[in-house]
Amino acid sequence: MARSRRHSLGDAVQIAAAFVLILFAVKAAEIMLQVSLAGFGIVPRTMWGLMGVVFSPFLHGNLAHLAANAVPLFVLLTVLFWDRRYQPTWSLALIWLGSGLGTWLIGRSHAGNSPMVHIGASSLIYGLVAFLISAGFLLSNWRAAIIAILVLILYGGIFFGLLPHAGPISWEGHLSGAIAGVWAARRVLR
Repeated sequence: MARSRRHSLGDAVQIAAAFVLILFAVKAAEIMLQVSLAGFGIVPRTMWGLMGVVFSPFLHGNLAHLAANAVPLFVLLTVLFWDRRYQPTWSLALIWLGSGLGTWLIGRSHAGNSPMVHIGASSLIYGLVAFLISAGFLLSNWRAAIIAILVLILYGGIFFGLLPHAGPISWEGHLSGAIAGVWAARRVLR
């Protein structure tokens, strides 16, 4: 019997929920242990900072930062894992790696006099948005096109976050995520 092109919606929701729950578990551990793991984020152009390519999406500055990322990440991961044509595991891995390395390469190393550490799952969010929109153009089916339009309507406003600005928000991570999302779509869906 041929494999379905789609996971069930229930499977996709479980995968997305498990991922988001890991983010909350990391934040809960930080709070309970009264430690900050932010030092494991991306520190641009340092050997230590390369570790952040793997760990930074799990780390958030506070609960508000985590809450702002949790809902869009859950929705976008659900959409990604719902359709096997997106090759979700491979696509997410490429977005994760590409956004992290991009941030490591172009990220600000200092904000004023303070060293800059890039943390948070927003680079993945930007990557997933760009991936799903790109998939609408690259895949020859209506479902991908409709998903791309819905993602653009729901999340298109985030692209203002790609523009350079001062402050603690990592526009470099957003830009790297978006570029990684387009790259992953072109690589995986061709």
